[in-house]
Amino acid sequence: MTNAQVTALQYGLIGFFALWATVLIPQLIILHSRHGQARLRPVLTTAAVLLYGSMTLAVTFLPLPGPGAERPSQTVQSNPFQWIADIHTELLKHGLPAADWFTTQTFQQATMNVLLFVPLGFFARTLWKRGLVGTTLIGLAASLLIEVTQLTANFGTAPHVYRIFDVDDLLNNTGGAALGWIAGALLLSLVRKPVPSAVELQLPRRERVDLAQIR
Repeated sequence: MTNAQVTALQYGLIGFFALWATVLIPQLIILHSRHGQARLRPVLTTAAVLLYGSMTLAVTFLPLPGPGAERPSQTVQSNPFQWIADIHTELLKHGLPAADWFTTQTFQQATMNVLLFVPLGFFARTLWKRGLVGTTLIGLAASLLIEVTQLTANFGTAPHVYRIFDVDDLLNNTGGAALGWIAGALLLSLVRKPVPSAVELQLPRRERVDLAQIR
């Protein structure tokens, strides 16, 4: 992990605590007025969503380019699955055997782009009750918004474009959201309690025997 990434995560954590401190007290008041007590589960759920959102924004947009920062030589990468070819190029560049493909920075970056959107898909399934198609579209839309923001230099608020609009990021992010949905569906299937049947089996009743009739 680079120093820039560490700095981005630190700012993301600071942003999370600032947001949660702002939201926590009103949420506790609302929960107490509705249920007569402050429930822990909604508080932790809100914290998890805010933490994920803060960290995602931090790693995708921070750090911002300084006054003397160089512009990237490429701003758009439009070839799908280019990262596979980049792994081969990186192996040749460093003289690594083909079996070490998983150790390349390109593969690790692609994996991180997938994992980045797994929580989004998980939340879409478990919290927002979205289907697989809807979750995939949410992941695609969120990733596209991030890529467009990067391509436009944060809609003109940054000095210049400092991140690449990458089609592979769109594919990997969207795939990560789908994987998160699958993980959420599996979790719900494991913890879901069986629904009692409307028709219950009745045990046969013991008949009362009249001894006088037997005689």
